Amino acid sequence: MSHITLVRHGQANTAARDEENYDKLSALGHQQARWLGAHLRDTHAHHPRVYCGTLVRHVETAASMGLPEPIQDARLNEIEYFNIAKLFEEQHGEVVPTDREGFVEHLPKTFAAWAGGEIRNTPETFAAFETRVSDALHDIGTEGGPAIVVTSGGLISMVVRQAMGLDIPSMARVALAIMNTSMHRLHPIGPQLSPVLFNAVPHLEAPDRQFAQTHL
Repeated sequence: MSHITLVRHGQANTAARDEENYDKLSALGHQQARWLGAHLRDTHAHHPRVYCGTLVRHVETAASMGLPEPIQDARLNEIEYFNIAKLFEEQHGEVVPTDREGFVEHLPKTFAAWAGGEIRNTPETFAAFETRVSDALHDIGTEGGPAIVVTSGGLISMVVRQAMGLDIPSMARVALAIMNTSMHRLHPIGPQLSPVLFNAVPHLEAPDRQFAQTHL
């Protein structure tokens, strides 16, 4: 049995305030992905199985990394955070923030309200999100050699929640910590997948690249 490495996409359009405009890599996002791809080649990382979500930022990240023909799976897509946050504002008056400091407070509140069923008519329920993530990871599995999966931070935080039994506030803290093009590895220990690597950015640790350690 082998491991699964999850990669968060490169920096997207940070100026966007809706799903469509957010869904493309910035110039820095492409560079982060190129550096990660070069690191994997330089370290002779072996990933015979390659997957990504169907969002533009997932496909662009995989391409800039130089990954060969990933299998695209919509179950690996990010939650529609902008749309959920807009509904949260309309229904409960929680204003969508415009800076990272505000986002740090906003995301845990949004996750809690969404998981508690307090936001009506969301694009998907929290339970549906849990199920699709679990199903996708189960189907990818660990047979057939190591797998690399390009996806998003919210999905990675759900994977960690499921692996570690985290509550919603802890899951939100994980989501806030995840950097662009960071790697997160799951390894089968007994009957379950367990995290053995979290938020690793070896390709961004040189002094002249630390500016590229971005969260948004």
